[in-house]
Amino acid sequence: MSLMSNVELIIIALVVVGISKWLHRWYNPKIKCNGMLPPGSMGFPIIGETIEFFKPCGQLEIPPFFQKRMLRYGSLFRTNIMGSKTVISTDSDVIFEIFRQENQSFVLSYPDIFVKVIGKDNLFFKTGNIHKHIKKTTMHLIGSAGLKRNMIGTMNQATREHLRWKASEGAFDLKDAVSNLITSYMTPKLISNLKPETQTKLMDNFKAFNIEWFRSPFDPSTWKIIYKVHKARRDATEVIKEALKKRKESREKHGDFLDTLLEDMEKEGSIYDQESVISLLLIIGAISKDSTSFTTALTVNYISKNPKVLAELKKEHEAILQKRENKEAGVSWEEYKNNTTFTSMGKDLRSGSKTLMVFGGGMRQCVGADFLRLQMTVFLHHLVTTYDFSVVQECQMIRTPLPCLTKNLLINISPKSPK
Repeated sequence: MSLMSNVELIIIALVVVGISKWLHRWYNPKIKCNGMLPPGSMGFPIIGETIEFFKPCGQLEIPPFFQKRMLRYGSLFRTNIMGSKTVISTDSDVIFEIFRQENQSFVLSYPDIFVKVIGKDNLFFKTGNIHKHIKKTTMHLIGSAGLKRNMIGTMNQATREHLRWKASEGAFDLKDAVSNLITSYMTPKLISNLKPETQTKLMDNFKAFNIEWFRSPFDPSTWKIIYKVHKARRDATEVIKEALKKRKESREKHGDFLDTLLEDMEKEGSIYDQESVISLLLIIGAISKDSTSFTTALTVNYISKNPKVLAELKKEHEAILQKRENKEAGVSWEEYKNNTTFTSMGKDLRSGSKTLMVFGGGMRQCVGADFLRLQMTVFLHHLVTTYDFSVVQECQMIRTPLPCLTKNLLINISPKSPK
């Protein structure tokens, strides 16, 4: 056997050994602390179990990805999704404790793809007590006090105007309409005193910066959406950076959320710097519309199919209208808190529930929960008391695994006839 053949055999052997070691490490990941990983499978090399994770399923069923593993491994198992080693819990008590004990027994992290798309400076990727500070700051804008003081009047006016405009337009996509509605009044609340063309550009970027990219990476359309989200984040960052620079130089006060953040930046020991301020403004501008518009579309679709629910909803809001002296006024804070029991669905949405954690929990509880509930209430109030509506094209919700709509919910609205 020639020398060259021996060298080739040695190289092949080394490659085989190297690949074998790599595969062993892939299927048997190590942890950097005492203890053991839960049972599970890491799936195929590199892609892990990503394909099965993103398979669509019905709205009310447990996704097959979870069903299969819960039966095999129990409520706690390991896997690999989108290149990230992941431990998944499906036990409500464990999930509740994860939220409650962040940075004690558990440290929350996100897949690398989230960091790349949303931005490494995003405050929501940070750990520690930083989220207490974020909540405290954000409550000035979308906490109960901020909503009562500065937001509810704007919500009523914007909702009334948008519905009046849509009534003359014919069939329209409800989710898109609510998204545009929220962006139109939220953008000036975040940063006011922008030139009209600059504000329009920022609104367009907020609308394009969304969570729709979180779908199977093997779907070609996913990468188009990711590109658009990247571009929207980049363009919005430039607009916000310029506005921040001008505001710091002028020292002018405009009563917007940017003022609040600048004040916090100047405090000793502040958690905020330029990057984190830009990140927070971008996230609030983008996320405030997504979940609210999606949930509103699902709600209207649901009540359109359930006459008894719609009748009860109309009854509650018409009673509010009858008691109000000024019939043209919007929903007041007192009406919202005291007279919308059916609309708000009662006790299951209370903070701390282990059976319905739609807003998360602990330090990670969604700071926009009160905003979503109020905006939906205001929208439904104006819709059912002022208009008759009909669904032109129904929508269905599926999970992939995040909830999404299979079609746009198209509706027609027309002003109610005077009684």
